[in-house]
Amino acid sequence: MKLSLLIRPELIAVPIRAIDKWQTLAALAELPVRAGCYAASAMPAILDAILLRERSMSTGMEFGVAIPHAAVDGIDELITVLGICPDGIPFDAVDKQPARIVVLLIIPRQKKLAHIKTLAEIARLLSRGEVRSRLLTSNTPAEVVQAVIELENVTPRG
Repeated sequence: MKLSLLIRPELIAVPIRAIDKWQTLAALAELPVRAGCYAASAMPAILDAILLRERSMSTGMEFGVAIPHAAVDGIDELITVLGICPDGIPFDAVDKQPARIVVLLIIPRQKKLAHIKTLAEIARLLSRGEVRSRLLTSNTPAEVVQAVIELENVTPRG
């Protein structure tokens, strides 16, 4: 599924300020509570699942991108939260670069396998330099959404 179909302005933090990936994950996991995606009482279990997954293997990728994700009980639909971190956050990435774009996927446990393609689609989109540049120069959640919509449908140069 395309990122443009998943993101909503109320689930985007621009900029997100955190000192490490753990603080980032906690801040991003709280946005869906404020947006009404799940109850505050569900937050500890969801955050635990996210942190457990991250401890098992870092989701920091290349080019300043991280895509943390976890399958959890108690939600019916995929929740996508996006954080833009212009200064970068240490994320134990493959290329040792700090994460500047973090896409958190909170996946319903019963739909886990269905969203592997979604994760790959998001990784493919964020591997494009022009997409990352545009996101990093976005100042509001609305600008982030607009950038994703516009760039998702552009054939990559190369």
